[in-house]
Amino acid sequence: MNHEKIGKYRWTICAMLFFATTINYLDRQVLSLLQPLLADEFGWSNTDYANIAAAFQFVYAISMLFAGRLIDRLGTKWGFALALIIWSIGAIIHAYAVNIGTLFTPLAAILGFSTVSVSVLGFIIARAVLGFGESGNFPAAIKATAEYFPKKERSFATGIFNSGSNVGAILAPLTVPWIAAHWGWEFTFWIIGAIGFLWLIFWFIYYETPAKQKRLSQAEYAYIHSDVEPVLEADSTASAEKVSWFSLLGFKQTWSFAFGKFMTDGVWWFFLFWLPAYLKAQYGMVGTDIMLPIAVLYSMTMFGSIGGGYFPTYFINKGYKPYDGRMRAMLVIALIPLVVLAAQPLGHISFWFPVILIGIGASAHQAWSANIFTTVSDMFPKKTVASVIGIGGMAGGLGGVFMTKLGGYIFDKYEALGDIETGYTIMFAICALAYVIAWSVMKALVPKMKAVEI
Repeated sequence: MNHEKIGKYRWTICAMLFFATTINYLDRQVLSLLQPLLADEFGWSNTDYANIAAAFQFVYAISMLFAGRLIDRLGTKWGFALALIIWSIGAIIHAYAVNIGTLFTPLAAILGFSTVSVSVLGFIIARAVLGFGESGNFPAAIKATAEYFPKKERSFATGIFNSGSNVGAILAPLTVPWIAAHWGWEFTFWIIGAIGFLWLIFWFIYYETPAKQKRLSQAEYAYIHSDVEPVLEADSTASAEKVSWFSLLGFKQTWSFAFGKFMTDGVWWFFLFWLPAYLKAQYGMVGTDIMLPIAVLYSMTMFGSIGGGYFPTYFINKGYKPYDGRMRAMLVIALIPLVVLAAQPLGHISFWFPVILIGIGASAHQAWSANIFTTVSDMFPKKTVASVIGIGGMAGGLGGVFMTKLGGYIFDKYEALGDIETGYTIMFAICALAYVIAWSVMKALVPKMKAVEI
C-alpha cells in the first residue's frame, strides 16, 4: 500500500503524544534531581524521601484506575487536557511545599502524622496532586493510539510516544540542576511546570477523533481501520455502553497485563527516583556532577523505546499474530535486564559501569513498556482500552510504591551499618529478575492470543 497516498496525519498525533509524555516525565523527575539539595536543606532521611516519592506513586496508582474510566467517558481530547492541567498545577505548587506543609500541619496532627516535618508534608501533598494529574497521560495516549493506528503499527507508535519519557529524563538532568543553581529550587518547579500549558494550545488545535478529524484523508481513515477484528471494532460511541471494572477483572487478559505492570513498573520508578541519590551515596556526586551520567543513561533508553516498539514486527512479518509476535519479542527483552546484576560488582572500577549497565536495563524496560501497553489494544475493544490501562497502571503504581518503600528501608538500614553498597546490590538484583518473572506469569495466564468479547 502506498503510504504517500494514504497520508501521515496519524504521526502528527503521535508527535503530540510524544511531547505530552516528555513534559510528563520532566515534571515528575525534577524532585529526584533536587533530592540531594533538598535532603541537605531540610534534613531528610532516605525514608523521608521514600515517603514523598511513594505518595506520588500511591496516588498515581489509585488515580490510574479512575483516570482510565474518566477518559473513556470524557473522550481522549478533553480527558487528556484535564489531566495535563491538573499535573502542571501540581508541578508548580512544589515551589510552595513548605507553605503547604504549614497550612496542613493541624490536619496532619489530627490524623496522627504530627511527627512528619513541615517540608515532608508539603512535598507529599504536592506530589499527590502531581500524581493525580499525571495518571491520565498513559491511558489517554494509549487510547489515542488505538484510535489513530492500525494494530500492526501500534507498538511502534507506542514506542515513539513512550520515548518521550526518555527525552524528559534526558532533558531534566541537563536543565534542572542548572536552573536550580542559578535561580533556586523554587523557580525550577515553576518554569518546568508551566511548560505543559504551552502543549495544551497545540492539543486543542490538532486533536480530534478520526471520525471528526478534517485533516485526515479517507484513505488514511480506511488504513487505520484496515486490520481491526469485528469483535474489537463494535465500538462506536453509540455502542460504548458502560463496562464495569469487575467485569474486566473477570478476564485473564486483564490480570496478565496488571501482573506484568506490577512486577516491572517499580523497576523504572526505582531508577527514575533513586539514581541521583545512588550517585551521591556511592560516588559523592551532587548538583551538576550528575548531569552527564544521567543524561547518558537516559539517552540509551531511547533505543529501547523505539527499537523495542518495532521489534515485534520481525515476528509479525514471519506470520505470527500481533499478540504472539509481541510475546516472543517480550521474552527476548525480559532477558536483557539481567546485565544489571553486574552493576555493583563492576562499580568499584568506575561509576560508568553501573551507569551503562543500568542504562541497558532501563532501555530494556522501555522496550518492554511499549509492548506490554499494546497487548491491551491487541485483545480488548477500544471502548475498554483506557479502563484496562487504568487497572494495569494502578497495579504498576502499587508495585512502584512497594519498590520505593523497600528501597528507603534497605538504604537506611545498610547506611546505618556503613554498607550502603550492599543495599543497592540487593535492589539492583530485584530489578534485574523482575522481567523474567513477569513474562512467565503473563504467558501462563494467556498462552495464546484471545480477543475479549464484551
